[in-house]
Amino acid sequence: MTDEPAKYQPNPSLRRVEQGFESVLFNSRWLMAPFYLGLVVSLAVLLYKFAMMVWEFILHAPVAKETDIILGVLSLIDVTLTGNLILIVVFSGYENFVSRIDPAGHPDWPEWITKVDFAGLKQKLLASIVAISAIQVLKAFMNIDASFDAQKMGWLVGVHLVFVISTLVLALSDRWGGDHSDGGRTG
Repeated sequence: MTDEPAKYQPNPSLRRVEQGFESVLFNSRWLMAPFYLGLVVSLAVLLYKFAMMVWEFILHAPVAKETDIILGVLSLIDVTLTGNLILIVVFSGYENFVSRIDPAGHPDWPEWITKVDFAGLKQKLLASIVAISAIQVLKAFMNIDASFDAQKMGWLVGVHLVFVISTLVLALSDRWGGDHSDGGRTG
């Protein structure tokens, strides 16, 4: 007789139920795939809007003042940053929550796409939101002669500062929370 205690052997039928339940939970990640596909559709809609903005920008450029040109360019940058934000969410969200993406066979594959963990995703999202917010504040400031609304400007600056502070706090908490160089994956 051995001194080892008898190992607990779960009921085989309960173990099958548990494995089935875990399989359903694991495969439920694919329910997110249509969300990412919807974001790709929204990117196409944003491209349509961007093309319309560029066309309007070109048509009005010959008679526009310098301030109007700068505001037009800032609007184009704003839409471009929003598109970048959508791509960041699509690629890193899909990679982190649904399935790994195989970059093999794509020589121009951006390296960051498969290397953004959840902490990096949060930082990239907030950095993009801060940039978009800064452009909105800058556009309002550039347009200050045409229509100055102190309350609106105050709200724009206040919301922008909230985004900046939130981004800094998140970055500090991630730094203090430990090294995420392993992609957030352990062991």
